[in-house]
Formats: sequence, structure tokens, C-alpha cells
Amino acid sequence: MSKIRDAGHEIGLHGYTHEFPSELSAQQFETIMVKTIDILTKFCNGEKPQGFTSPAWKNSPDQIGILEKLGIGYDHSFMHDDFQAYYMSTGREEVVLTDYSKDPNEWMVPMKQAEKTSVVEIPASWALDDWPPLQYMPNRPNSQGFIDPYNVERQWREQFEWCYREYDTFIFPMSIHPQVSGRPHILLMHERLIDWINEHEGVEWCTFAQMAEEFRQGKI
Repeated sequence: MSKIRDAGHEIGLHGYTHEFPSELSAQQFETIMVKTIDILTKFCNGEKPQGFTSPAWKNSPDQIGILEKLGIGYDHSFMHDDFQAYYMSTGREEVVLTDYSKDPNEWMVPMKQAEKTSVVEIPASWALDDWPPLQYMPNRPNSQGFIDPYNVERQWREQFEWCYREYDTFIFPMSIHPQVSGRPHILLMHERLIDWINEHEGVEWCTFAQMAEEFRQGKI
């Protein structure tokens, strides 16, 4: 961690023991956030972390409101968009669930949109996450761990190609875990992919904090 910090990389919030916000009360989540903000601020020589990624992207309806309350500027846990940043709502949308025992007119009503916050969402994407295809986990049928990296590389390339063709600007949010992508054959995949991406004009590698700030400024 010290080497990562000293090399100038951004270090964000990701829980204390990878606990899931979806299983926590609002008070528990806030307590964990206050503790981890303090730990990382001290570790990063007084620089407060600017963003949060929910462990396993298991989110809480209280999550965004608490992040805003604690001055956290961005989140990377939701998937309302695939490749564009956006302002998050409080997460308290009023959704009327389908109740088959009642007259349809009782549940055929528009959803009431929750209030927008100042928290910028840098979208998450399971389709750009190394864990499901490349990390074996016992008793998890959707985590095989033995997918050919060339297959994953092709899928990621094709996603990038489509975005590069269709958008003026876009975020390509790859999620890379050291215990997954640190294996030799997967490192080679990333080397090939990065070299290929860099062949495209206008590509910029930056931190999530930089992305969030550029979004606030209307640049992306």
C-alpha cells in the first residue's frame, strides 16, 4: 500500500473488511465510513479519500446520502449507465411493486424520482470486471476462473470499439483485482489491451477523482 501511495495513485474507500452495505444499517455504514475515512486520511498524509466503491457492488439505499453527508465526492458502485458519469440520487426512489393479488390500476403508477445529490457516479460494470470470468470461487457457479484471457480481451476490445465509435467522450471503467489480474497469463492480456487502447487518438488514463471533477466541469 505504501508503494501505491508513494507512486501517486489514488486510494479510495472500499469498506473495512469488505462488508456489504446492503447488509448494514445506516448507522453501521456511517460508522464504518467515518473510521475508514480517518484511517486513509492519516495513511495518505492528510489527503482525504474522494470516492467510495461498494464491496461486491452490494449497495444500500442509505449509501449515497451518507457519502454526501461525509463529503465524499464520487461513488463507483451503481450501473444506471454503462459508460457515462452522472449525478446520483439519494437512492430513495418510490417504487410500487407489482402485486398480482390487486387490481393493476393500483400498481400501474409512475415511479417517483428521488432527489439528486452532489455525488458523481462513475459507473460500475460487471462486463468489465476481471473477477467473474477469471477468478475461481468454490460453490459459485457464475465464477469459473478458467476462461481463456483472449476471450475476455476480445469482449473488452469490442466494448471499447463500440464506445469509441458512438461517443464523443466516455468512461471505460475496467475493474482489475490484483489477486486475479496479477497472474502471468492475465497480465499479458492487460499488456496487450493497454497497448491496443493507446493506439486510439484522444485516450486519457486518469483517476476516478479526476473523472468526477471533469464531469462537474462539463468536460465529460
